Amino acid sequence: MTTSQLSDAAIQNLLKLFLSEKEEYLDDVAAAKIDNITVEMQWTGQTGPAWLPRPLGSSDDPVERITDGFKYFKTNYFEKHPHLVKELAQEQSPKLKHSGVGATIEYAIEELGVENILVMGHSRCGGIKRLMSHPENGSTPFEFIDEWMKIGLPAKAKVIAEAEGGSADFEEQCESCAREAVNLSLRNLQTYPYVQKAVSDKTLALRGGYYDFVNGIFELWELQSTISDPIIIQSS
Repeated sequence: MTTSQLSDAAIQNLLKLFLSEKEEYLDDVAAAKIDNITVEMQWTGQTGPAWLPRPLGSSDDPVERITDGFKYFKTNYFEKHPHLVKELAQEQSPKLKHSGVGATIEYAIEELGVENILVMGHSRCGGIKRLMSHPENGSTPFEFIDEWMKIGLPAKAKVIAEAEGGSADFEEQCESCAREAVNLSLRNLQTYPYVQKAVSDKTLALRGGYYDFVNGIFELWELQSTISDPIIIQSS
């Protein structure tokens, strides 16, 4: 028996043990943790170390990899833990904030040879809601938040202009603005000389994404000379 076969056999035996214990003794919280461990072990045994990304198939095509990855996420996490999604839909309270800067983008393109940049927006975004509601709602200005969100004002203006005379309510306008803010960011990226060159040389693709975490839907599109129609990814 090869090392790989021994590893597979050990994994299967451990999974049987975990599953039997889950059925007889464990509560819902522990059972959910066991499900996660099961997925990790199956992935580790079949493809590689647990810290690698989840299975995305053998394709090198970035759209296929994003599509497969989202379907995997929806099947193994979104649909198995709906309570987490409901909590996120109400509010988010992150303890850490990741900040991306131009130097990171330049290094990724010039030194690492990154071939795809994906700019993502998401549903129920607090920043977008603030952008769409202030100062029209008369709320007290925020010194830093409002200054930070000013970059999205062209997206806000476009959404409001398109909504005039229509039936879109405030929430729908916010979701539209979240998508449009992604497109605005993609166009801003095109102002960087090293991004322009890489796109012109066809060594870099600029893509936009929108994650509707309430309904478990991911939209994916590309910016070339124009914005492409989005690919709607729901499930496998």
